Amino acid sequence: MKNDMKPLRIGTRGSALALWQANYVCTRLTELHGVECELVRIRTSGDHLQTASVAHLSAQLNAQFNSKGIFIKELEDALLTDAVDLAVHSMKDVPTETPEGLTFPAITKREDVRDCLISHKGLTLKNLRPSASVGTSSLRRQAHLRLVRPDLEFVDLRGNVDTRLKKLAAGELDAIVLAKAGLDRLGFADKITEVFSASTMLPAVGQGALAIETRAKDSETTKLVAALEDVEARDCVTAERALLRQLEGGCQVPLGAWAHMENGELMLDACVLSPDGKEHLRRGLVGSPTEAEALGKQLAQIMIGAGADRILQLAGRSATHG
Repeated sequence: MKNDMKPLRIGTRGSALALWQANYVCTRLTELHGVECELVRIRTSGDHLQTASVAHLSAQLNAQFNSKGIFIKELEDALLTDAVDLAVHSMKDVPTETPEGLTFPAITKREDVRDCLISHKGLTLKNLRPSASVGTSSLRRQAHLRLVRPDLEFVDLRGNVDTRLKKLAAGELDAIVLAKAGLDRLGFADKITEVFSASTMLPAVGQGALAIETRAKDSETTKLVAALEDVEARDCVTAERALLRQLEGGCQVPLGAWAHMENGELMLDACVLSPDGKEHLRRGLVGSPTEAEALGKQLAQIMIGAGADRILQLAGRSATHG
């Protein structure tokens, strides 16, 4: 690495979790290449509209990008206009279509994919009072939990992790549901009341992984970033995203998927649910990690044949056939 090279500009959202993720990438790049980095904070449309529900945001912004894109579009714009050299995203926020001229040279080693419960009084899901209020803006989480506790009252909850924890501590809610990886990264793991197994709740596609995006023509930065690639994470996320793309699911479609390695084979499980949780379809498939894309597509077709399209239509989406 040339000593006179300008610091790499890392585009990031300004939340505590986003900054942790960007700093992690910065540290790793410095360790591997001796390169200096500087963080460029960028407010996304999702950040500007924190008081609105994700469903409302999706309706407002659908003409521009899907409901996941609200958390990364401005970061991608900064890349395309050369305002930053790379951007760090939570993989679960990344749409399945990448803008022309951009690429993802690295998906980092995946952390815990599971969701978890934090309750005001330290109670587990089973022991929450009847009609307890649970904060989450995710229809996927709501639908999964309604299978177990249909009596719960779900409250739309947005904002960063700190904001959500403060609302819980103030007694505004009985419990909240968050991704375990984010809590682990911020040092809040001790607040977790219950971690949900995959049998109870499948995670969002890409949950627990970081995606690093660069300009495709910036070969030097792309090469530096590629050193952070984790092959297993890439294979697993590729299978999940292929399934997501085939089913046309967004973050507001109750769809969960988890790919993981067992004995050298790629295991992919997926579930689609109606928003009220009354209907659900879960299927799994095993294949070679070298055929991750095909595995995701194949499982999606199996699920469509078993009725996933009808369930997704209840959530306002329709799966792609073929």
